[in-house]
Amino acid sequence: MSYNEEQVWLSEARSLGYFFYRQGWHFLSLLILVPLAWYFSSPGIREGVWLGWEDSTWFWIGVSLGIIHQVLVWLVFRLQLGWAFFSRVLGPWDLMVWGLIFLPLLAVRPILVFGLARATEGTLFFSRQTGMIGGLIFLIPAVYTFWSVVKYFGITRALGGDHFRIEYRKQGLVKKGIFKFSSNGMYSFGFFLLWSIALFHASQAALILAIFQHAYVWVHHFCTEKPDMELIYGNKNLS
Repeated sequence: MSYNEEQVWLSEARSLGYFFYRQGWHFLSLLILVPLAWYFSSPGIREGVWLGWEDSTWFWIGVSLGIIHQVLVWLVFRLQLGWAFFSRVLGPWDLMVWGLIFLPLLAVRPILVFGLARATEGTLFFSRQTGMIGGLIFLIPAVYTFWSVVKYFGITRALGGDHFRIEYRKQGLVKKGIFKFSSNGMYSFGFFLLWSIALFHASQAALILAIFQHAYVWVHHFCTEKPDMELIYGNKNLS
């Protein structure tokens, strides 16, 4: 990238317009997805309790933390991309600190789906045996995805390393493991883990929460990650 190209790139990344680019669609999607998730999950929410929490509590915490996680990713990615905010504040510790924030929020998603599933077991229309088979079918690509991320992609890069380090921007696309089938294997197949947890317990509310989480991560891809990748890697067609 030449000096002039870099200046144009930085000018666009640092604009207020780009900081909020597509975030109107992001928040509009929440106005649609959250009521739909509650509407379709509520028949399976019958005041069940697990570990002292009612099923409705598990559901709303699951929805809320998913939203908090993805709004936080938008803020960090755009602040880092335009102003290197984390790097300026934290120096060489920026990615480590970000990982300590990001990874627990990611890990808590299946835990909350599991809690909701335990509180609402047996609320789907099919048998537990059918649910176990379905859960296993969805679990296989999810496990293969996580293995592929660790082996071929790397956790640091999965954290959004190309927003933090130039060397990650120079790496080519990964075409091994799950990424042979999809360039965005993490979103395409990784979230099937949540589906499998819900199906193992034949839980309607947990399955809807899993579908909400999966749909919402694709909102993040369209509204935040895809435009960032197009800007970082030189594709200026952000329409």
